Parts: sequence; C-alpha cells; structure tokens
Amino acid sequence: MGDRVGDRVGIDELLERVRAGLDRIDARAAHAAYRAGDALLVDTRYAALRERDGLIPGALVVERNELEWRLDPLGSHRLPEADSHDLRVVVLCNEGYASSLAAESLRRLGLRRATDVIGGFQAWKAAGLPVLLPRRTATG
Repeated sequence: MGDRVGDRVGIDELLERVRAGLDRIDARAAHAAYRAGDALLVDTRYAALRERDGLIPGALVVERNELEWRLDPLGSHRLPEADSHDLRVVVLCNEGYASSLAAESLRRLGLRRATDVIGGFQAWKAAGLPVLLPRRTATG
C-alpha cells in the first residue's frame, strides 16, 4: 500500500509543496508584524546556534521538537501565548528551510495564519534587524 517508487517524494519536492501553501514573509515584514502586535515570532533554532549568533529581541524560543506541543491552543502543554487558532505565528529557523515545514505542521493543528521567514534568522541578521548578541567571555 503506497510503497511504489512513484508515491515517494523527496525533501526538495515536499518543501516546494509546503511552501506553495504558505504566505511566507521576508524578515522586514516579520519585524513589522511583530512590532505592530500582529505576530508572535517563534525562534526554533537549537541552542548552539542561538549562543553563536544571538537572539531576536521579543521572539519566543521554542526548539523544534517542542513546537506543536507548545503552540497548540488546545494542548495541555501549550504556552500562555498560544491562546487562539487565529494567532499569527511567524517561525524562524537558521536559514528558512525547517521553518517552512514547522509552519505547515502548525497549520495542520489549525493555526491557519502560521508562516515562516524567508531566509530565517540569517536573513533577519543580514537585514540589520535587532539581534541580542551573545556575551563573549574572556578565556584563559
């Protein structure tokens, strides 16, 4: 059942299909939506990347493996911010690949306005948008 070669899809095609269903936005639009109070920014990068590159002020940090549990408005482990299926969630990963898949997963949970940032955190940083840089400590 469904195991024919023709039924399989590679990650590149899956990503293309997922993105076709999203209203992806660029970093500046994400920043404007957050500042206007119209979006919850969610940073799904893992700790080592956040420690290396910094944080986006005001972004909610939710690592990818917890995303659905923390943002499902009906979930028993949801964060207080996840209070409505009408919430506009804008997901960022490092470069904008995993965040597309994450946004699509949130849409399957009923968060119909979920989307992601084209180019992810790296595009945010390149656009000169606010970043809290990690503290560097002297060694030795």
